Amino acid sequence: MSLVPYGLARRFLFSLDPEVAHDLTMAGLAATQGNPLKLAYCADRVDDPIELAGLHFPNRVGMAAGLDKNARCIDGLGAMGFGFVEVGTVTPKAQPGNPKPRMFRLPQARALINRLGFNNDGLDAFVANVQQSALRRQKNPSLLLGLNIGKNAATPIENATDDYLLCLDGVYPHADYVTVNISSPNTKNLRALQSDEALDALLGAIATRREALQQQHGKRIPIFVKIAPDLDEAQVAVIAATLVRHGMDGVVATNTTLSREAVKGMAHAEETGGLSGAPVLEASNRVITQLRAALGPRFPIIGVGGILSAQDAVSKIRAGADVVQIYTGLIYQGPQLVKDAALAIKNMAKKGR
Repeated sequence: MSLVPYGLARRFLFSLDPEVAHDLTMAGLAATQGNPLKLAYCADRVDDPIELAGLHFPNRVGMAAGLDKNARCIDGLGAMGFGFVEVGTVTPKAQPGNPKPRMFRLPQARALINRLGFNNDGLDAFVANVQQSALRRQKNPSLLLGLNIGKNAATPIENATDDYLLCLDGVYPHADYVTVNISSPNTKNLRALQSDEALDALLGAIATRREALQQQHGKRIPIFVKIAPDLDEAQVAVIAATLVRHGMDGVVATNTTLSREAVKGMAHAEETGGLSGAPVLEASNRVITQLRAALGPRFPIIGVGGILSAQDAVSKIRAGADVVQIYTGLIYQGPQLVKDAALAIKNMAKKGR
């Protein structure tokens, strides 16, 4: 059980620049995750297992990628009661991301805008951090680890597949599942990879490489693809068909949105970047519903976007997701949201949807 009320910590963190607060939080997690100071934020994990994509999820609430880009805080995040933690996005080479300032709070909307741009220390450092985590050294890990991969900003979009394959080679031996991020709005032209021909070529190459890696490492690692909320029903249908055609194991829906309809007139609303938090819930749930209709009842869907309460998490499951992830909700609500969401989903399952 957490020993520090999050309201106190949030008051302090929200007095700082958003990226300074983020960096301070991650440094604190990295410094305390291996010692008794983790009692400040650790929590019991709700037991609500589900089998998905050949994996055993201890419960249905995960940490979304983007918070821990360099895989430095896997154990600290895991201590908060998540059933699975996803880290990254990692790119082959280290890159600084976009110029600062590049993170903005919209408290009135319980939202964030970021244009970080895959800032990370590169693949080698990322893999080293994963290997050093206590989770990866456990014989019977207590939760699942997803590793999220992308492309360098300097890599031309026509060569993007090369970057994804380099990352896949590097993370494959260490991941419980891999997420292919083609939906960040902060890397130029990245979302073009969601189009019909580009996605077909990318996933075809990834599927072929995965077969070779399966032979090399003697294990088949599930691959998920993360998509945007800014898609119409026809685009969702094309993506769904392409995922199935290339044997992908699941989809993560969704990333941040470019829409500003829900935050018009608010401070920072017109900043360039992806909007996350409460305003994304409806669009994300719409895409999830469309995916479920297109993919049928058995195809794994991870629902993410706009979960700020236990009821929001339940809405994702009702829309068609099998499990959910949070990010912005953790910043606004604190670690208690993890347990509240997991319990609400568990209780919903008991009562029936």
